Amino acid sequence: MADKPPAPRCAVCGKPVEPPAPHRPFCSARCRQVDLGRWLAGDYVIPGEDLERQEDDTEGR
Repeated sequence: MADKPPAPRCAVCGKPVEPPAPHRPFCSARCRQVDLGRWLAGDYVIPGEDLERQEDDTEGR
Protein backbone atom coordinates (compact mmCIF):
# COMPACT_ATOMS: atom_id res chain seq x y z
CA MET A 1 0.00 0.00 0.00
CA ALA A 2 1.43 3.40 -1.02
CA ASP A 3 1.74 6.14 1.55
CA LYS A 4 -0.64 9.05 1.16
CA PRO A 5 1.26 12.27 0.29
CA PRO A 6 1.09 14.93 2.99
CA ALA A 7 -1.72 17.46 2.72
CA PRO A 8 -0.73 20.82 1.23
CA ARG A 9 -0.20 23.56 3.78
CA CYS A 10 -1.96 26.92 4.08
CA ALA A 11 0.03 29.63 2.31
CA VAL A 12 -0.36 31.97 5.33
CA CYS A 13 -0.36 29.98 8.58
CA GLY A 14 1.00 26.60 7.47
CA LYS A 15 -1.91 24.45 8.71
CA PRO A 16 -2.72 21.40 6.57
CA VAL A 17 -5.41 22.04 3.95
CA GLU A 18 -7.40 18.88 3.23
CA PRO A 19 -9.19 18.82 -0.13
CA PRO A 20 -11.89 19.69 -0.87
CA ALA A 21 -11.28 22.95 0.95
CA PRO A 22 -13.40 25.93 -0.15
CA HIS A 23 -10.59 28.45 0.43
CA ARG A 24 -7.66 26.56 -1.13
CA PRO A 25 -4.69 27.19 -0.99
CA PHE A 26 -5.69 28.72 2.35
CA CYS A 27 -7.19 26.94 5.35
CA SER A 28 -9.83 29.60 6.03
CA ALA A 29 -11.42 32.80 4.79
CA ARG A 30 -9.35 34.68 7.38
CA CYS A 31 -6.05 33.47 5.92
CA ARG A 32 -7.31 34.33 2.44
CA GLN A 33 -8.06 37.90 3.62
CA VAL A 34 -4.65 38.18 5.32
CA ASP A 35 -2.97 37.23 2.04
CA LEU A 36 -5.04 39.77 0.10
CA GLY A 37 -4.14 42.46 2.63
CA ARG A 38 -0.45 41.64 2.17
CA TRP A 39 -0.75 42.05 -1.60
CA LEU A 40 -2.60 45.35 -1.25
CA ALA A 41 -0.08 46.68 1.29
CA GLY A 42 2.77 45.91 -1.11
CA ASP A 43 4.34 43.24 1.10
CA TYR A 44 4.65 40.93 -1.90
CA VAL A 45 6.74 42.20 -4.78
CA ILE A 46 7.23 40.69 -8.21
CA PRO A 47 10.86 41.25 -9.23
CA GLY A 48 11.47 43.53 -12.18
CA GLU A 49 12.45 47.04 -13.16
CA ASP A 50 10.72 49.94 -11.50
CA LEU A 51 7.94 51.41 -13.61
CA GLU A 52 9.50 54.89 -13.33
CA ARG A 53 12.74 53.62 -14.90
CA GLN A 54 10.86 52.05 -17.77
CA GLU A 55 9.00 55.31 -18.49
CA ASP A 56 12.26 57.32 -18.40
CA ASP A 57 13.88 54.97 -20.91
CA THR A 58 11.07 55.42 -23.45
CA GLU A 59 10.95 59.26 -23.23
CA GLY A 60 14.21 59.75 -25.13
CA ARG A 61 13.01 57.91 -28.24
